[in-house]
Amino acid sequence: MPTESCDGAVEPPVFQARGLSKVYRTGEVEVHALRSVDLDIHRGEFIVLLGASGSGKSTLLNILGGLDVPSAGTVRFADHDLSAAGEAELTRYRREHVGFVFQFYNLIPSLTVRENIALVTDIVPDPMPIDEALGLVALTPRRDHFPSQLSGGEQQRVAIARAIVKRPKVLLCDEPTGALDYETGKLVLEVIARINRELGTTAVIITHNAAIAGMADRVIRLGDGRILGIEKNPRKLSPSELSW
Repeated sequence: MPTESCDGAVEPPVFQARGLSKVYRTGEVEVHALRSVDLDIHRGEFIVLLGASGSGKSTLLNILGGLDVPSAGTVRFADHDLSAAGEAELTRYRREHVGFVFQFYNLIPSLTVRENIALVTDIVPDPMPIDEALGLVALTPRRDHFPSQLSGGEQQRVAIARAIVKRPKVLLCDEPTGALDYETGKLVLEVIARINRELGTTAVIITHNAAIAGMADRVIRLGDGRILGIEKNPRKLSPSELSW
């Protein structure tokens, strides 16, 4: 879904991958996690990556997020060549441009909600106010609580607030509802949809739950390290319209 600038020109993709491959080696055993993937993702898109375990979803997400590097091919984020970047450059890229949300929340138990989020604001140049981030995930009344005093869904919303407080251009989510029940999962999806809609943050979500694909602008199906198909939704569903 290419985006246009105010003068009508088509903007280049925020991510551009060409011939992206990843091979993991353990002794003499080779595992081909990605095989010659070509992919463009545009600014402000909501992308869902679907596929079975071992299809290459997490490897692709980790490369887009600068947590891993390809064995072959190229991947660019705007004007950053991630495939040629060193560790220091990748660290700076992750810190300045990417927000991560994982299945498990990785909150520090001894810190309050506000303190968990404040850890991130200390390492980025222009963070949003912590209370603004808490408001976006509807957790302002819980700002002084500790993780042990929160439900699983509330802890995941803290993790999302921690990811977005640095104003990332991209939000990468790996099974963000995987540890949550049905209703709580839908609340978390609504938060992610709101960030995408109101802040224009490009969102990429990994899931094995095909129902979540209805939220996406485009659905990318992976299998055996390859893209099996890309589908554009004629209408994005709200989380409240999803059922599984």
